[in-house]
Amino acid sequence: MKFNWGTGITLFYASFMAILLFFVVKTTTHDNSLVMENYYEQDLKYQSHYDRVLNTQELEQQVAFKINNAAQNIEVQFPDEMKKITGSIQLFRPSTKHRDVFLNLKINADGIMIFPTKQLKSGRWKIKMNWQNGEREYYSEKDIEL
Repeated sequence: MKFNWGTGITLFYASFMAILLFFVVKTTTHDNSLVMENYYEQDLKYQSHYDRVLNTQELEQQVAFKINNAAQNIEVQFPDEMKKITGSIQLFRPSTKHRDVFLNLKINADGIMIFPTKQLKSGRWKIKMNWQNGEREYYSEKDIEL
């Protein structure tokens, strides 16, 4: 069989259409929505978030995170001067919103909260903590790799 111009043009257009069809299918199946549902609402509340971050930076002793891979848990050590802490923790998965985990703070007498990581998939996570001690509100976050 002889390879002529007609065969070459036909192969070129057929491969071009196959590649184009592949990219159309790929882009229509990709979830391109925002990771957070209420993105614009959170943007409007940014000043209160910024005030919480400033309160956290003013602490003499910062919140300490300890990842224990052997026991499959994470320990969060709060400053010693804080005794009546209330708040929540969000384990945020940047790649997909379906894996996010929300926990209420449950601190022992030593000011430590321990939560398991067995149910979390390995990869990049962000720990976002909002807590309150008395009237002051605080915010802290930490990027981790499990």
